[in-house]
Amino acid sequence: MKNLLYVFTLCLCTHAFSQKQTLTLEQAIMGRWSKFNSERLNNLQWISGTNLFCYIEENSLMIENQEGPVKNIHLSKINKFLAKDSLSTFPPVNWLNESDLRFTHNQTIYLYDSEKNSLTDWGSYPKSGQNFEFSNKAMALAYTQENNLFIQDSNGKTHRINSEENPNTVCGQAVHRYEFGISKGTFWSNSGNYLAFYSKDESMVTDYPLVNTSGRIAEANIIKYPMAGMNSHHVSLGLYNLKTEETVFVQTGEPKEQYLTNICWGPDDKFIYIALLNRNQNQMKLNQYDAKTGSFLRTLFEETHENYVQPLHPMLFIEDRSGEFLWRSERDGFDHFYRYNIQGDLLNQVSKGKWVVKEFLAFNGNEILFTGTSKNGLETHIFKSPLDSSRSAMISKKEGIHSPQANKQGDLILDSYNSIKNSGSVDLINSNGKKIKNLLQSKDPFENTLLGKTELFSIKTQDNTLLNCRMIKPNDFDPNKKYPCLVYVYNGPGVQLIYNSNLAAASLWMHYMANEYDYIVFTIDGRGSENRGQEFEQAIFRNLGQIEMLDQLLGVNHLKSLKYIDPNKIAVHGWSYGGFMTTNLLCSYPDVFTCGVAGGPVINWKFYEVMYTERFMDTPEINPEGYKNSNLLNKAKNLKNDLLIIHGTQDDVVVWQHSLAFVEKCVSAGIQIDYFPYPGHTHNVRGKDRIHLMRKIIDYIVDHNN
Repeated sequence: MKNLLYVFTLCLCTHAFSQKQTLTLEQAIMGRWSKFNSERLNNLQWISGTNLFCYIEENSLMIENQEGPVKNIHLSKINKFLAKDSLSTFPPVNWLNESDLRFTHNQTIYLYDSEKNSLTDWGSYPKSGQNFEFSNKAMALAYTQENNLFIQDSNGKTHRINSEENPNTVCGQAVHRYEFGISKGTFWSNSGNYLAFYSKDESMVTDYPLVNTSGRIAEANIIKYPMAGMNSHHVSLGLYNLKTEETVFVQTGEPKEQYLTNICWGPDDKFIYIALLNRNQNQMKLNQYDAKTGSFLRTLFEETHENYVQPLHPMLFIEDRSGEFLWRSERDGFDHFYRYNIQGDLLNQVSKGKWVVKEFLAFNGNEILFTGTSKNGLETHIFKSPLDSSRSAMISKKEGIHSPQANKQGDLILDSYNSIKNSGSVDLINSNGKKIKNLLQSKDPFENTLLGKTELFSIKTQDNTLLNCRMIKPNDFDPNKKYPCLVYVYNGPGVQLIYNSNLAAASLWMHYMANEYDYIVFTIDGRGSENRGQEFEQAIFRNLGQIEMLDQLLGVNHLKSLKYIDPNKIAVHGWSYGGFMTTNLLCSYPDVFTCGVAGGPVINWKFYEVMYTERFMDTPEINPEGYKNSNLLNKAKNLKNDLLIIHGTQDDVVVWQHSLAFVEKCVSAGIQIDYFPYPGHTHNVRGKDRIHLMRKIIDYIVDHNN
């Protein structure tokens, strides 16, 4: 009877296993955010200044509080006002107050009063407009057209802030190539009476041609591309007064080649604050300026570091504490909050520990709520800390990556989280971490799909530093077999590849490759990658590619110690910085890997842009040895194994010149190399062409990893 029961159970298990669908490459590339998208509460947010929250579900805006549903607004209520221009789905909304919300449809901004059930057409903006930023206080919209900045106010009047005919001057757009936490070019004041905006003069920056071959006659698309050690653009900050319709420029002084970052308005709009960073990026001054005149008032404090200072977040004024603010710094080795007064006096450190602050959430009385890393960067959790001390405490209970939103009062939190074991949950919790109720538990979108087996673990460097690793094995993994392996690499600044999140942050093509071709796919986040503290991240300073290769080889040696890995069949692949690492590894350690695929690789750091390169390498004049050692043109002659380089012909991040120069060196040295350009694509290959890209990468590795 026991044997019969065993056979019956085995049959059930086999039947259940056989019902799972095999993942196709097309599904792995195009289906991640459609077919395999986890359930979620769309547009989940707190309603401004209240304990109400909302989300979109089946064309209804659901409004709830901690007790339960309050009301819902069905799309039909709005569509009855729109006549022929009706909405097909409920749009993302932004709440102005407890009853009024704003949404955009067909270049028109609408205001909807949920209490009175009335819709107002606020106004339309040009179809060619970009870089939109709406002020709920001023009820005004800032936007750009080409190089110029405009404001449309609540009376329907359009303010033209500048009239630049010179294409070298750009207003209202992000500057410094999106470094230093910069993501936009306009900054509304708290009252909405002022708009601060970046103005960028690029006349001194070298013109760089990107060749467009789509027409019969190829055309040059000229961009401004400041390479390391060359002239960078000059930036100023303008302040436009919406009432007087006048602009003053902040007197940021000399030299012009400096970085204006972390723009912040003071609470009463009398002052504006800028973190000024020198060209060498090793000295930062937090300066205060008069908002009416733009004149310099004082430097609150300075930060210096022998390598570099990297201000990423503007100052944060503390509610109900006049003249006090929080500043984020890595001065103790990890990114933490520090409390200052407006005179620039340090009052105390607010958060502390060998982990990294990620995002501010809210003030809650005399406490601050925020997120920070845990478990050597693998997880992100919710923390709280008193403002007057540094007794930081983690309040989130569940493992994984937490992406919370706190209400204005900071006493309630919408806690969205997921992990390798959990495809996604949303809980309503209080500021002590106590769960009030679950709002969503997502079903596993892969429950009927055959995926590889994912493992997270760590290995140690010689100095006992832990490095996070991820391994994806075939679903039918057999420890008695020998498997070929692919090492997927990035290992550059500002990026982390491995998390305790859904799928451990791995791409679906890795699971496809593991199952379809019986492969092990391995990744290690070596020194230089993000979220591990200043010493870990700055270990690569002035010598990009050196320590990173040692850590990747540490991972390879671990692989070779495993009985189920074929030590003679280890390939490597990466993109961008990962392309640099792939090429570097093959040229520096030609006997370790059988083959590699490098996408959009940096080859010579002299060819890369000013802000990023000089932060980590200094200039070529100051650090000639570092540039020489990291220049892969000097290593091309060492290439022994098969290498495929892929590059988008319109790449404006790692320009095409990098890989072409490497091919030229290989030709001169008599080294054979494989090469594939993607016409019309920029730094990555997206859309349906990505299927073609990943097929080429996987086929190349499988065919040459022997």
